[in-house]
Parts: sequence; structure tokens; C-alpha cells
Amino acid sequence: MANLFKRILGEKQPVAAPTDGAVEESIEPIHVSDGDFDQVVLQAGKPAVVDFWADWCTPCHMIAPSVQDLAETYDGRAVVAKLNVDENPGVADRYGIRGIPTLLFFKGGKVVDQQVGVVGYAQLASKLEKLLA
Repeated sequence: MANLFKRILGEKQPVAAPTDGAVEESIEPIHVSDGDFDQVVLQAGKPAVVDFWADWCTPCHMIAPSVQDLAETYDGRAVVAKLNVDENPGVADRYGIRGIPTLLFFKGGKVVDQQVGVVGYAQLASKLEKLLA
């Protein structure tokens, strides 16, 4: 079923595992909180995308692989972060997050784009690419 969602949503296709026995570590999104959000996201000095999510939210779990892929693809070029709205309501309130998943795209410490609801990797990557141009 997960592969079906990936095909429908335009997900990145998995890369074959290395054949030399090496274990490749994946790059994870940064988990931010009310306490470190400003430093990690707003003062990053590079574009950032933040996934506002909650553990009980099924659509949040559906979009999570795309956010994971963004973290891997844009490692070093952009900050890809996740903020649990149940555990960190302050930042969610500050940005008026009313529905999840919501992804906010930041450049220069300011919100420049957003995505509410589940979309595929290609749409998220396109929005992030515009910030890197």
C-alpha cells in the first residue's frame, strides 16, 4: 500500500542498497520545538521548510516519507524540520496553524509559501527549489 501512495503522490523512488556491505545512514528532518524554532529555522541562513504535524494525524503520516526525502535531497542546502503541534503549541499558534499537515516554507526568516494537506514529493521539492534559485 505504501508503494501505491508513493506512485500516486509522485514520490522519489528508493535507491538500491550499496552492494559493498556498507550501511547508508539516512538524513532525518530536524525535530524542532517552541524553544529552538527561531534559532534552527528563522536564523538558519538558508531556506527552510517546517512540517507541522501530530502523531494522531493519519495524513501527517502519509506525507512524512516526502518530508524525509526532502531532508535527504536538500541536506546542506536547506533546513527540513518537523514540529509536533501537540507538544509545541506556541509556534503553531504564532503562525496560525489550524489544520495539519501544514508545511511552511521560510526564506530570510519569513514565511514565503505554504502547503496544507497531503501532496507528493515533487510538489514540495518544486516549492523548495524556488527558494534556492
